[in-house]
Amino acid sequence: MPQLTSRLANKNDLPDLTTVMDRAMREFLPKFLSPEQVIASYEIMGIDSLLIADQTYFMVFCDDGLAGCGGWSRRETLFGGDHTSGRSPRKLNPKLEPARVRAMYTDPNFARKGVGRLILKLCEQTARSEGFKACELAATAPGIPLYKACGYVAVKAWDEVTSNGVPVPLTLMEKKL
Repeated sequence: MPQLTSRLANKNDLPDLTTVMDRAMREFLPKFLSPEQVIASYEIMGIDSLLIADQTYFMVFCDDGLAGCGGWSRRETLFGGDHTSGRSPRKLNPKLEPARVRAMYTDPNFARKGVGRLILKLCEQTARSEGFKACELAATAPGIPLYKACGYVAVKAWDEVTSNGVPVPLTLMEKKL
């Protein structure tokens, strides 16, 4: 297993984060989605700069290369980037609501090397430290095996219909902390 390190992202990291996100989406999504659905996914996926501002978005490095990124949120929004409609900045009640794991992307060169597991561990530990009792996320098809292996349970599946009418399949998954 390679040596992985992590740190919180800052606004200056946005170009690198966007590059990793794009590489991950272009490599992993076509194995599960049609070309139209891959393009439509960009409408509902992305980096949410509010996670960076809230200091809940992590970068994981292998040697000196950015291997992946992802974070969690104490806010209501379940998925999407800065450009995604329907986002809500309302803060969650950690006693009653689960934290949200958000915007997880692994660079294809670092797939299956523990990057996603490390991000989930960091998210779960910090959410727990703020009093959250559970985490939930909106999983895309490529992420479901990782989340299941890390103890997340599928709650419901749905198609998120984008503005051009293309459905993108997502699965709500939860884990007790």
